[in-house]
Amino acid sequence: MLQLSYIRENKEDVIARLAVKHFDAKDTVEKILAVDAERRKLQAELDSLNAEANALARQIGELMKGGKKAEADEIKNQSAALKESIKKLEEALRKKEEEQDLVLMLLPNLPSPKVPKGKTPAENENIHQEGELPRLPAGAQPHWELAAKYNIIDFELGVKLTGAGFPVYKGKGARLQRALINFFLDRATAAGFLEVQPPILVNRD
Repeated sequence: MLQLSYIRENKEDVIARLAVKHFDAKDTVEKILAVDAERRKLQAELDSLNAEANALARQIGELMKGGKKAEADEIKNQSAALKESIKKLEEALRKKEEEQDLVLMLLPNLPSPKVPKGKTPAENENIHQEGELPRLPAGAQPHWELAAKYNIIDFELGVKLTGAGFPVYKGKGARLQRALINFFLDRATAAGFLEVQPPILVNRD
């Protein structure tokens, strides 16, 4: 998810860089900034009411110390009404923050500034290559044909479920995927990294 502050400060850059991915971000960015403005307005109002509530609390304390209970009780009534307004404003802010998170998720990640604009992978530019490309023998099959031949990856089902580029691994393909994950986790652990498995669900705060 893109940082809201970056979108706010680099609106045109975000739109231009996402256009490289053939994603028209203009309306989404405008919506994000509009929701952000509404959220910031609610936050400012809430901060102001909280400051007012704190001032009333101090005033009540001073009146009680001075034995002016009647005046303190009157201000307590004002404070109670103010707290109710704060409660409603906090709920409105919470809903606005949820709306903001949802609309932020509509934006994909930005491509590197080095990525050229193109319609197909053939228009990509090779900016670095490590080692020599292997020379395959005549008749060598590409990975998608091998995957179909051995029934280990279902590309069509992946397209139906998610979209292009997200295949479904099955059978030995799923086992191979899992083995590769374990292999790299073991390598990382051996290098001193700590593996962590957090809960799937977390608190909003």
